[in-house]
Amino acid sequence: MLGAKDIAFLLVGVGIKFLLWPAYHSTDFEVHRNWLAITNSLPLSKWYYESRSEWTLDYPPFFAWFEWALSLAAQWWDPRIVQLDNLGYATGSCVAFQRMTVMVSELVLFSALGQFVQANGGTKQSKIAAALMFLSPGFLFVDHVHFQYNGFLFGILVYSLAFAMEGRDLLAGTTFAVLLCFKHIFMYIAPAYFIYLAVGYCAVFRTRRRQPAGRCDLDIGASAQRLAKLGAAVVIVFAAAFGPFAALGQLPQLASRLFPFKRGLCHAYWAPNFWALYAFTDRLLILASRFAPVLGHATDMSSLTASTRGLVGDTSFAVLPDIPPIATFIATLLAQIPAYAVLIRSSSGGSRSKKRRSGAQRFIQSVVLCAYASYMFGWHVHEKAILLILAPLGLLTAAPTQGTLRMFAVLSTAGYYSLFPLLFGPQELPIKAAVLLIWVLCALTLLKSDQGLSTWRCLLQAERLYVLGHIPLFIATELLPGCAFGRLQFLPLALVSVYTALGVTYSWLGLIHEFVL
Repeated sequence: MLGAKDIAFLLVGVGIKFLLWPAYHSTDFEVHRNWLAITNSLPLSKWYYESRSEWTLDYPPFFAWFEWALSLAAQWWDPRIVQLDNLGYATGSCVAFQRMTVMVSELVLFSALGQFVQANGGTKQSKIAAALMFLSPGFLFVDHVHFQYNGFLFGILVYSLAFAMEGRDLLAGTTFAVLLCFKHIFMYIAPAYFIYLAVGYCAVFRTRRRQPAGRCDLDIGASAQRLAKLGAAVVIVFAAAFGPFAALGQLPQLASRLFPFKRGLCHAYWAPNFWALYAFTDRLLILASRFAPVLGHATDMSSLTASTRGLVGDTSFAVLPDIPPIATFIATLLAQIPAYAVLIRSSSGGSRSKKRRSGAQRFIQSVVLCAYASYMFGWHVHEKAILLILAPLGLLTAAPTQGTLRMFAVLSTAGYYSLFPLLFGPQELPIKAAVLLIWVLCALTLLKSDQGLSTWRCLLQAERLYVLGHIPLFIATELLPGCAFGRLQFLPLALVSVYTALGVTYSWLGLIHEFVL
């Protein structure tokens, strides 16, 4: 049951999001309008073949059915929304409808956060963590301005993690399987789920009553039964999602839409990860080659026009070696080792009840590190993927150590600031600045460590300076006129990417130290 305070908070959130309706919306707005038209106008057999628009359907089947359900309401609201040839349609009624669908679908996140608070015993700190997530700049910028449905999708993830916190592992695993059938980017955290469910749910141990007393043995029968239950649940979910397309012989076509590999290493705007630093280093070496003959001989001048610019297609570098997709895959796997170490640590030592209490928290830590590895070293990472790290990490602020809170402060400031280039219009400038400033101030003052210290008091001096460093970065990249950069028009974006990448990388290393060492 929602209390009066919950309803008041929800209304405040809705009011804030209503104010963002007139703001800029990206091409993702037309992407989702076109998907409404595809699912409404065409039979199922043509959903993943339709290509009149460049914005073809490339999400898994459950999201396609979600669009189909919305299209039924859209047909009643304004039939022109679901006309297949009505490309670029964005009248006031269309904008109002699509903005409203984001707000309504985000109620899933609100409900899931309520489940999370309940799983934490309704503590004040868990309520603050939930409020900060619901009104996070990430969802406000990406969903309610730029235009996507991340609140709805991350609501399903929060439900899954909350179920794990409550010890309902089978339901947690099933919910995650449903989520994968909505958006496949969550595959990046699937290894954490696999190990957690295999060790924490499927493996059943019984304590010996005979000598040597206290030793635990694997109960093969009970373990096999649990494995069968989990396997059946996952198979049913995936059969419901992909079965109709398998029957039509369309799985290869569907796979080609879900996994396009014809894009470059970096996105048009470098997501603040390891490859952003790599690309920036390449640019510095290009400049250095003008003064160092040795580097000049090693520079591939033919790739300067496309080098490290993140355009669709192959990304090439002028000085540093080009990075093939297999290299990013291997780097991601290696970077996920700390996530596995977290789960192994949680399954060893201590009493069974103690393991149960700490297991869910360790699991969420593993999810954070899995997401981090894919973000740091993945192929063609979008800046919006930072939400995949910040959402589960935000749940850990319900009862954080000082180290966790410090890394959350650095990462959230850098990560949310890295979304600023998505909102590039002059009318969005005061909106994004005010939203981030207010949110960061709330996080720094309201969140408390397990020792009762505010986030700001937990930060080291260098971390405080880094957080405050976003202010001159904002002045340089947002307020200075473009002519101040002369021919280096890409420099403002590069500065944002590199500066925030430093914070993202620092937080990654800090969280590994906090969770593993």
